[in-house]
Amino acid sequence: MLTIKNLTHVYGNGTRALDDVSLTVPKGMFGLLGPNGAGKSTLMRSIATLQTPTSGTIQFGDIDVISAPDKLRRVLGYLPQDFGVYPRVSCYDMLNHMAVLKGIADGHERKATIESLLNQTNLWSVRKKALAGFSGGMRQRFGIAQALIGNPELIIVDEPTAGLDPEERNRFLNLLAEIGENVVIILSTHIVEDVSDLCPRMAVLAGGKIQLQGAPVELMQSLDGRVWRKLIARDALEDHKARYNVIATRLFTGKTVIHVLSDTAPGDGFEPVPGGLEDVYMASVNTARLAA
Repeated sequence: MLTIKNLTHVYGNGTRALDDVSLTVPKGMFGLLGPNGAGKSTLMRSIATLQTPTSGTIQFGDIDVISAPDKLRRVLGYLPQDFGVYPRVSCYDMLNHMAVLKGIADGHERKATIESLLNQTNLWSVRKKALAGFSGGMRQRFGIAQALIGNPELIIVDEPTAGLDPEERNRFLNLLAEIGENVVIILSTHIVEDVSDLCPRMAVLAGGKIQLQGAPVELMQSLDGRVWRKLIARDALEDHKARYNVIATRLFTGKTVIHVLSDTAPGDGFEPVPGGLEDVYMASVNTARLAA
């Protein structure tokens, strides 16, 4: 289990990226939702021992992550949002190099590990291909393969499906789901569907603060009877934003569908709809913006 208590990080220019963040992350897939600039990458980098937070504690099992980062690195797999590779090196050779860095000295063990990962991530057929020729989805699968070297107990993936086509996204998420049964996996993303499809527990981070956390189903149930929908002309959007708590908008056949949050029926042509996870997310983000 990963336990984060009162974590705060302030950068040198005064930006408070994390503000008293506390989270408990059990085994399995855990979704961390938040908009760009919410502090997700700062939190992931802090957990991954790439930066030391200003204050607070991070505990993984019996490991004090801040005071003993080397101990965590032995059981950590990390796929950052952007990761660099040597473009002219083949997939197999790069994984072999990383396995050496991870401490797998025995050649036979290293070979077995690499071949297993290549099959698990569906990269066996391109194992001799230079990484420069990989598609976005192939690069992400290579990224998770390197993160899995050494059988990590904690895996962090930061915005893993951004830019992937639907087929690659589904393949990647299915792979994470298979892995996530026996280890702690933190899926940091701004894509609501990634969390709703995979994660039994989640949190929303916005403005550097945890806005809510819990099981997606329970969080959606908390909006029962409180979400209302209406189809309006596009030029009426600003007027409705001024009059109602608009939490989501999308275009539909030349008009705009809006969702508003209200404990009572707003009237004015609104109809009730079940609250989805996107409504939960947008409501919490809007609350954070108003409080800023």
